Amino acid sequence: MHETYVHGLEWTVKELFTYPNEFIYWTIQIVMYPYLTGLVAGAFVLSSLYHVFGQKDLEDIAKFALVFSFALLLGAPMPLMLHLQHPERNFHVLVTPHFTSAISAFGIVFSFYTAVVATEIWFVYRKFFVEQVNELKNKEGLGNAIKRNIYRVLTLGAYDISPEALHKDEKVSKFLAGFGIPVACFLHGYAGFIFGSVKANALWMTPLMPVIFIMSAIVSGIALCLLTYIVIMEWQKMKIHRHARRHWHMTEEEVKGAEIDLVRKATKYLIGFMIAAITLELLDLIFRGYTAVKSWDILRSVIYGKDFRNIFILQYGIGNLLPFIMLLIPGVNLKRTVIALILVLFGVFMMRWNVVIGGQAFSLTFAGYMEYHMPLIPHNLETAKEGLVGALTVMILPFIFFYFFNKIIPSLRYK
Repeated sequence: MHETYVHGLEWTVKELFTYPNEFIYWTIQIVMYPYLTGLVAGAFVLSSLYHVFGQKDLEDIAKFALVFSFALLLGAPMPLMLHLQHPERNFHVLVTPHFTSAISAFGIVFSFYTAVVATEIWFVYRKFFVEQVNELKNKEGLGNAIKRNIYRVLTLGAYDISPEALHKDEKVSKFLAGFGIPVACFLHGYAGFIFGSVKANALWMTPLMPVIFIMSAIVSGIALCLLTYIVIMEWQKMKIHRHARRHWHMTEEEVKGAEIDLVRKATKYLIGFMIAAITLELLDLIFRGYTAVKSWDILRSVIYGKDFRNIFILQYGIGNLLPFIMLLIPGVNLKRTVIALILVLFGVFMMRWNVVIGGQAFSLTFAGYMEYHMPLIPHNLETAKEGLVGALTVMILPFIFFYFFNKIIPSLRYK
């Protein structure tokens, strides 16, 4: 006899009174999707602090954040692709635009934003591409020939690197950075819009949802860029120190790692966006309790009961309050900053988890509950995609993209 497959049956645990056809349909991949798009938006906003607002001391990390944002952007659709039952049909979203559909709007905005970021990267690094073509022109070897041809293609035939041409490049890149900020926010804000427009779900139905998503996105993006910057620069420092032992003529200036002044300035922006994000989330929570609509009883039982540990201890306590205090205490150093950044990323992840999974934790009967038990060890393709393996895959993928991008565009070269 043919067995009917029910999506969500393998990881949904029910309690009390639920409808027979109710399951946790949106799993870890739908948690990872807004998490990754948030990292994209946050990284782009960090890069724009230099390009748009003229924060010259953030130049190094801003250029890195721009390339890193592009790598994250290419990995952002992967959670949706893994979650779809028929991913081969995804191209319909791009070739049949429908302006009244939020999902279709994602395809349009994603394609447009990808073009904006790619164009800005080209204007920022065009001089570097031309210099590499000239530098590799007289070098022999197959590897140099391949690299020379790659850079020649990347120049798009624009070899003028005169001061006037570079000034025009800078003006265009500044315009694209400023134009890209609202596009990046819209790219991520639409995810909050989708949740906030679901009238059938009491937890998601709030006009503040897109704004909350955007603010927490900027927090997570800045935190991940800072964390990655520190790890890369300190790893380079460790390599140079080993090299310096064999080559004693290298100076101490040549083996410096992550610049603490740059890190401290970037964390000030991080703290500012953290205050905005936490304020909005608490405002939404207080407003719900004050208005006490019909669904408040079941929401209260979930927020202050079932998900109390996830919301108030893991998200607000460990993920928000603790790193906030760590970054505010004077004398912040790299080790304390790294721990705080990891906790910030964990806090934003828990916010996404509590919205996506917590929003499905109660039955539409308002008399029962459901729990999501994420598959840790897969036993079929579905549990692999919708479990820990799938989540780790989509999180690692952008770093792989960035590794190869950095081979061509060294966004964090040691100086």
